[in-house]
Amino acid sequence: MKVAPGRGNVEVREIQDPTPGPGEVILDVSFTGICGTDLHIYLDEYRCVPPVVLGHELSGRVAALGAGVDAIAIGDRVTTETYFSVCGRCIQCLGGRQNLCPARRSIGTHVNGGFARYVRVPAHRLHRVPDGLSLESAAMTEPLSCCVHALYDLAHIRPGDWVLVSGPGPIGLLCLQTAMAAGARTIICGAGGDAQRLDIARRIGADHAIDVTREPLAEMVQDLTGGDGPPIVVEAAGAAPSLRQCLHVVQRGGTVVQIGLYGRPVEADVNLIPMKELRYLGSFAHVPSAWERSLALMARGAIKTAPLITGIAPITAWENQFHSLLEKEGCKVLLTPVS
Repeated sequence: MKVAPGRGNVEVREIQDPTPGPGEVILDVSFTGICGTDLHIYLDEYRCVPPVVLGHELSGRVAALGAGVDAIAIGDRVTTETYFSVCGRCIQCLGGRQNLCPARRSIGTHVNGGFARYVRVPAHRLHRVPDGLSLESAAMTEPLSCCVHALYDLAHIRPGDWVLVSGPGPIGLLCLQTAMAAGARTIICGAGGDAQRLDIARRIGADHAIDVTREPLAEMVQDLTGGDGPPIVVEAAGAAPSLRQCLHVVQRGGTVVQIGLYGRPVEADVNLIPMKELRYLGSFAHVPSAWERSLALMARGAIKTAPLITGIAPITAWENQFHSLLEKEGCKVLLTPVS
C-alpha cells in the first residue's frame, strides 16, 4: 500500500479485512496486475490518496454479499470496474462518461484496491467471467477495456485502416490486438529496450514490428502505407519522443490517440495539429460498455493475454517486480495475495 505521499513510500502492511456495506460485495482476490499507473504512483507522478492499497486490474471470486445484493452469488468468478463511486448527477455521468466525473473515486487510488487478500467493491461494478476464460486473463479486462474505449469508442477504427501503435508495453500490445480484432492492418514500434516486447508483438500477429533505434520509422511507415501515413496513430508509450514521432508520421487529416500518461509536462510540436488538420484525442480509462466487449473479445480468442503475462508473483515480491517493470524487463506481472 502507499502509506504516505512522495516518491516510494510503498510497503506491505497487515490491515483489517473489509466488510460489505449495502449494495457492496467482498472479493477474494485471485490476481491483480501491476499497471503503469501503480508505477507512476510509486514514483510520485500520479495522484492518489494515501494511505491506500494500490492495484485496480483484478479478478477473483465473490466472498461475501452486502444487504440488497441479489444479482451475484458467493463463489461467482468476477472482475470489477475500478470506479468505486461517481456523483451520478454531473454532465459527464449523465452522458455515460463516468470516467470523467470530477467526483470519481477509484479503487487503488482513492479507495483500497486489489493488492490484498480481499477488496470491497460496489456490486453493480462487477462483471462475471465467461466460462472457459481464466482468472489470469480476466485480470487483464481493465487495461483491455481502456484500449477498447480508445479505439472503438473514440477513434472509430474501421476494417482495413492502417493503425500505428507507438509503445509495446501492455497497453500498446492490447491496443495492437484491439486494432487487429477490428480488421485493421497494424504497425507497432518501440525503442532499443523493447526487444522482448516487440517479439511478443510479432508472436501475437502484428503485421510489422519496428525498433526505431535500428530502422527508419518514418520511411518505413510511408512505404507501407503508400506514402500517406497511417490514418490512426496510438501513443501508448507515455514518452515525449513517442508523442513527437506520432505527430510526425500520422496521415494528414488523421487521428492521434493519446492513451499513455507522461507523469510530467512534455514538449512537442503542436503546430502539426492544425497544419495537418489532425484530430488529437485523449483517452482516459474506460466506460462500462467497454468491459463486456473486452470480456467477449477475450472469450472468443480475439485477444490473447497469455503471451503478455510474463510473471506471476506473491504480493510480498512487489518491490522486485516494480523495479523490473521500470527497467522494461518483462511485460505484464500479476501479483497474488498471501494468506
